[in-house]
Amino acid sequence: MIISHNWLNEYVPLGMSIGELTHRLTMSGLNLESFEDVEGDTAIDLEVTSNRPDCLGHIGIAREVSVLFDQPLTIPEAEVSTGAEKTAGVTSVEIECPDLCPQYVARVIKGVTVGPSPEWIQSRLRTVGITPINNIVDITNYVLMECGQPLHAFDFDKLDGKRIVVRRAREGEKIEAIDHKTYPLTTDMCVIADAKNPVAIGGVMGGASTEISNRTQNVLIEVANFAPLSIRGTARKLSLFSDSSYRFERGINEQQMLWASNRCCELILATSGGILLDEPVIAGEIPKWEPDAVVLRFSQIARLLGINILPRECIRILANLGMTPVGEPSDEMAAFVAPPWRRDLTRECDLIEEIGRIHGYDHVPEDVVIPVVATVDAPRDVVRDRVSDVLTAAGYFEAVTMSFVSRETYDLFTPRSNTEPLSVEHSSRKHENILRQSLIPSLLVSRRENERQGIFNARLFEIASVYLAAQPKDPSTQPTMLSLVTGDSFATVRGLLDVIAGSINAEVQVSAQPSSVPQFAAGRGAEVYLNGQPWGWLGELDRSVTDQLDLRDAVTACELDMAPLIDVLERTPQYVPLPQYPSMHRDLNFLLDDKVSWQELERIVQISAGPLLERVSFVDQYRGKQIPVGKKSYVLSIAYRSLDRTLTSEEVDTAQKTVVAACEQQLGAIQR
Repeated sequence: MIISHNWLNEYVPLGMSIGELTHRLTMSGLNLESFEDVEGDTAIDLEVTSNRPDCLGHIGIAREVSVLFDQPLTIPEAEVSTGAEKTAGVTSVEIECPDLCPQYVARVIKGVTVGPSPEWIQSRLRTVGITPINNIVDITNYVLMECGQPLHAFDFDKLDGKRIVVRRAREGEKIEAIDHKTYPLTTDMCVIADAKNPVAIGGVMGGASTEISNRTQNVLIEVANFAPLSIRGTARKLSLFSDSSYRFERGINEQQMLWASNRCCELILATSGGILLDEPVIAGEIPKWEPDAVVLRFSQIARLLGINILPRECIRILANLGMTPVGEPSDEMAAFVAPPWRRDLTRECDLIEEIGRIHGYDHVPEDVVIPVVATVDAPRDVVRDRVSDVLTAAGYFEAVTMSFVSRETYDLFTPRSNTEPLSVEHSSRKHENILRQSLIPSLLVSRRENERQGIFNARLFEIASVYLAAQPKDPSTQPTMLSLVTGDSFATVRGLLDVIAGSINAEVQVSAQPSSVPQFAAGRGAEVYLNGQPWGWLGELDRSVTDQLDLRDAVTACELDMAPLIDVLERTPQYVPLPQYPSMHRDLNFLLDDKVSWQELERIVQISAGPLLERVSFVDQYRGKQIPVGKKSYVLSIAYRSLDRTLTSEEVDTAQKTVVAACEQQLGAIQR
């Protein structure tokens, strides 16, 4: 934001030096970028943060200077005299898209004389980097830079039907803007139209067909409010940025719209003559300013700033900033209502920040003691750390990939095939414009890049969000997932899942069922469950998937939801002493029906083996020669151990016989 020193002096006395002025502004949050002499004036370039749109005009900066230096503030009254004719008698305003433009104020001035602006207006505009054009256009720019409210002037006689229609652009419409470039419009853009065609891109730039010229006699002055997101999207899609769009993106003060309209008309009448029609046409209701009161506890000031500031000084600072006291303050607290130009003041800490920056951060000693309270990691952070530790110990490397993918990449893995992906339309995202629903496609692309660099069998994992619906307040629509890709076998990764789950809670159970995810090789995919609840997917990818990326090696992929792990987190694992006595192992080879899963067999063994059982391990599975059709062979290993003695062979054999009998009776197993 470039301001003119001479112009600023019109609103607040500037008896201080440029150095002192810019230093105090910088220390209060308006950082000095540079300053330079321009035609006997000083142009001061200040950095204005996005939460302070009130400082995007000279009056806003003057308010700051007035408070910082305790100087009186003078704001023009913006008084106008009007003729007898009513504005509503010659024009009308219709808003068809109140979600994009909630308020619109139109005034008409007849009989103007267009010509050069007075030198004092031209000089001020040149100081802030605006080229003078003519008295009508210059005054709209002048008021914009004065108060931060964008305005636009139309040649009223060039408006078809002499009326304004605020609407969405229609499919295929184009407009030639005042920069004399033609822009294609889309249906999500707001346009200002006459009875037939668009005459301005709402909140961004006016159209060439109705721009002010030396032949203009009657003008319509627009003061409007546009939705920030709409303006931001339009400006970026068209790559068309202006002083107006910059301010609308950050939000304007609706309570100032009528003042800005009057101020513009006042200056036009003074510099170009004409008659202002009575009573502006207002479309959309300008809302009353009724913010909630914010309570300030004086004890919190010392806690947050580290210094004591007297309550009366706090009240004085806030009152000077435009805050209105609510009720009578006490020794402990006071309540305030923010002014309409400070919509960012909604919390107690906001008020304390205002007090601190106006009182002066240089009053805070460098060695002040600020209370520090030890924090405890959130459950999600604990789970993330433990999972990362397990995977890095297993030889995996963490990857970080983009949330946006192309349609081709998205289709590489679609476990949620019934959910349509979210996409964005933006000039910077013409190809990779889909928000991912799985991390696996991006990891596959990373694995391909590793192969191209000669790094084969890259074990990669990522923990990040996926996007299922545009409802960020509902955590189920943007779950955090753990995904990994590797060249290891299905069985190896399945065992890794047990280790991951066990690192979170030793009591949880991981199970799997056949999966219908189309990208898994036939019979090589599974849906994974944690304590019986859906957890994710695991499987070996079909060659049709890996061939699309020219991957040399086969890939096993896994994707798990982090939320179930957080739900079962055991923050303080219980100590288990190391066993002092040896274990004894027995292997079994069963012939089973093909429909019997490892999960069923494991469950029967765990139930029947008795208290000496330590663990059951999968060894091998076989179908082929010597195995009847419809049958398969499972080889498993069982470990037995006692915590208080060395087991005898007889004890183990007894337990083993019980296991064999249970498998024969319940699963129809035949021991080989």
